[in-house]
Amino acid sequence: MAFEGLSSRLQEITRKIRGKARITGSDLKEMLREVKLALLEADVNYKIVKEFVATIEEKALGQDVLKSLTPGQQIIKVVKDEMVELLRR
Repeated sequence: MAFEGLSSRLQEITRKIRGKARITGSDLKEMLREVKLALLEADVNYKIVKEFVATIEEKALGQDVLKSLTPGQQIIKVVKDEMVELLRR
C-alpha cells in the first residue's frame, strides 16, 4: 500500500519535471522537497531520506546532461538510479 502511494507521488513529480527544457536550482529544490515528502509519507526513515535527497542533489548538480537526455530526464535518471541503489541495501 505504501509503495502505491509512493509510486503515484513519484510519477506526479516526474511528470512535472519531464517536459522542462531547462532545470533551475529552484526547480531542483522543489522536486527534491516533493521526493522527500513522498518518501517520508511512505514511512522511510528520516535519516535515509535525508541522505538520499542529499545524494541526488549532489549528483544532479554535478552532472553534465547526457546528449540524449533533456535536463528533466537527467534528473529523473539520477532519482531512479539512487532509488535502485537504496533498495539494494
